[in-house]
Amino acid sequence: MGDDRDKHDSIWQVGVFDSHCHPTDIMASVKDIVRMKARVLTIMATRSQDQEMVERTARLYPLGSPHELSDVQSRTRVVPAFGWHPWFSHQMYDDRSTHDQPDPGDHYKSVLVPAPEDEKFLEALPTPFSLREFLQLTEARLKEFPYALVGEVGLDRSFRVPEGPSAMTGDTTQKTGGSEEDYTPGSREGRPLTPYRVNLEHQKTILRAQFDLAAKMGRPVSVHSVQAHGLIFELMQSLWKGREKPSKRERRKQTDAPGAATSKDAEESGGAATLSKLPYPPRICMHSYSGPPDTLKQFLNPAVPADIYFSFSSGINFLKSSSAKVVKVIEEVPEDRILVESDLHCAGELMDSLLADIVGKICEIKGWSLEDGARILRRNYIKFVFG
Repeated sequence: MGDDRDKHDSIWQVGVFDSHCHPTDIMASVKDIVRMKARVLTIMATRSQDQEMVERTARLYPLGSPHELSDVQSRTRVVPAFGWHPWFSHQMYDDRSTHDQPDPGDHYKSVLVPAPEDEKFLEALPTPFSLREFLQLTEARLKEFPYALVGEVGLDRSFRVPEGPSAMTGDTTQKTGGSEEDYTPGSREGRPLTPYRVNLEHQKTILRAQFDLAAKMGRPVSVHSVQAHGLIFELMQSLWKGREKPSKRERRKQTDAPGAATSKDAEESGGAATLSKLPYPPRICMHSYSGPPDTLKQFLNPAVPADIYFSFSSGINFLKSSSAKVVKVIEEVPEDRILVESDLHCAGELMDSLLADIVGKICEIKGWSLEDGARILRRNYIKFVFG
């Protein structure tokens, strides 16, 4: 038993980095971050109600420099992520080419399928938010927090819009979860679901706009994908079309050609500074990756110019129905592209426990010692977030 405790302690000494979590869903839990063992929490925003809360939490537990991550005695730090989740994409309208605000009912009828006719349901939905304004606000937040990500963003084929005005106004009646505290307004937690889904074209519009912002700012992205991995990849491809990495043979030809530029030439000409001008985000994480092993091949194709990472969580990935598949996926994910996450809605001891559990599972599957695995996962996180 003592040996197990020593092994458990070793991962905290190396550092455990939560690449995706939601403690601001229960804002009262944020005070528990100060007692956590995790070195960093990457906290996702998802909708209108939690952008400012993620911002506030990042100010409470700021990361001044990546060098702080080497300090074993340092308190838990927060890396914020600002984004609009596909579950709430119907609450956004695209006004980038016009300043007109649509009639709320007409907007929801145009983006939900089937088009709702229930006037009470339509009246209970919030006034939709301007995509143009959201992008402006998010860009300002990314500038304020130089290590912030764009997230949580993505596509979801299976989700349905929840019932009732309480799902939109923040009333916590009938909600479920691991805390007696109120959830942040807008949460879908425990709500009965309607038959309405957000059409995929609208989801893709909201996602593409956020990919474009991440590309402009040179920031990594945390991506939610449920039954949509092919669509996500197609959208990514459209961003880097014509900029795929050349094959090894093509690179040799370019290097051997008379007058070919050297890496030193690129460095002296400021080549590294062009990263933020690329039309795609430099690094993308498929969070709680649920795709099959075969789908990994397209994301990891050597021609893909962005670095694609895959994060895993005990609560999402290791359900009984999917554990065999995720073991195979983890076996095939390259050592330098794997991350861990809790994906939990409240900070504290449970979040630490879930992180330790997923680190242990990945180390067992990969055949790593706990300490070596923690070092690999630490290195991957630092590369993903900071480049």
